[in-house]
Amino acid sequence: MKFHPAGKSIIRNTIIIVLIINLLTWLLASCAIVGSIISFGTLIMLVLVLQFFRYPDRKITLNSKEILAPADGKICTIEETEEKEYLHQKCKKVSIFMSPLNVHINWIPAPGTVTFIKHKKGEFYAAFKDKSAEENERTCVAIKLKDGREIMANQVAGAMARRILNFLHVGQLVTQDMEMGFIRFGSRVDLYLPLDTEIKVKLGDNVTGSQTIIGELS
Repeated sequence: MKFHPAGKSIIRNTIIIVLIINLLTWLLASCAIVGSIISFGTLIMLVLVLQFFRYPDRKITLNSKEILAPADGKICTIEETEEKEYLHQKCKKVSIFMSPLNVHINWIPAPGTVTFIKHKKGEFYAAFKDKSAEENERTCVAIKLKDGREIMANQVAGAMARRILNFLHVGQLVTQDMEMGFIRFGSRVDLYLPLDTEIKVKLGDNVTGSQTIIGELS
């Protein structure tokens, strides 16, 4: 199993902490049962950290007419709304909620040119709640498609997510096999798409980042 570079320091520190805890436990614990319970608990913690930063090897099919899922998770919102940060127009909004058990890499949903990036400080409400899209800390990214239209993909922090990583810069040419960023420990990604986009998913669907088709552009 490969692990994402974003987790390198956390994985290293977790392994060190687990080793220290187990060493102290077996040196100081007077009861073997207590020592076994502590060792088992630290092993579970290590496994959870490792699986959180797993780096899947995925074959990505590029298609400029398709909007691919930017993240693994569950569709929690499909609605028409006004995007107020940059586009300032009515859009179809599709939100993907990522639990701590999902892969947390974020991929580019459609090819184009990055025209806008902005990190906004905010709250840390549970990412599945609707108000998190407007009030939580987030990084907003706009991409201009080859036909001149623009879409947005916002990385939104959640109750557990305190670190949003974004790997892009304004003016960068991007394709669907590139990573947009990474969010640590539970969050969501909000897509703002043209109104005439044909949405191919429904509420509650589980989607796979870079694989599931979210919608087709007209």
